[in-house]
Amino acid sequence: MKRILSLLLTAMVVAPVIAFAQARYQYTELKPAQPVENDAKKIEVVEFFWYGCPHCYNLEPVLETWLKKLPPDAQFRRIPAVFNERWAHDAAIFYTFEALGVLDRVHRPFFDAIHKDHLRTDSQPAMTEWLEKNGVEPKKFFETMKSFSVQSKTKRAIQLTTAYKIDGTPAMAVQGRYTVSAEQGGSREGMLDTVSYLVDLIRKGK
Repeated sequence: MKRILSLLLTAMVVAPVIAFAQARYQYTELKPAQPVENDAKKIEVVEFFWYGCPHCYNLEPVLETWLKKLPPDAQFRRIPAVFNERWAHDAAIFYTFEALGVLDRVHRPFFDAIHKDHLRTDSQPAMTEWLEKNGVEPKKFFETMKSFSVQSKTKRAIQLTTAYKIDGTPAMAVQGRYTVSAEQGGSREGMLDTVSYLVDLIRKGK
């Protein structure tokens, strides 16, 4: 009898907390859930973005600060969302930077060049000039961009954009089970707060 009363009291306390969290944090549960591609011991956090998206660009400094506080049991990665050929082109640029081992160094400057200096990513002469200024050999870059590995990763990004039901950027995903859109977050900070809540939710369920 005491155990039943204890369980009832626990339910009375926990239920309102869960209801409050659900009201505060807006997100979507993925059905079916998607397999994660990170360390099995880590909670996967994904950002779907596009280099040409001003909202993704404005999120970047807030995201960088948030990532410094990412718990050690969570692992972050970016996936370029792809909805058309132009987005696929920019996704290939992202994976080329990754293949050349320069992504961490040029990711933010490339964003800046697009949104501050109006760099045309579909213009080879403009890209060549930017690459040279940023210490990336243009010939090697364009050869790598056509490689099987980069093209395969770009096709995979198309598949993941569809599988995660992404319809705009920026968007975040946690452990292949939940997604958060910019609209659901309400603000850049609100979006990342929701992701932090979902990381905690996954952790508690492990």
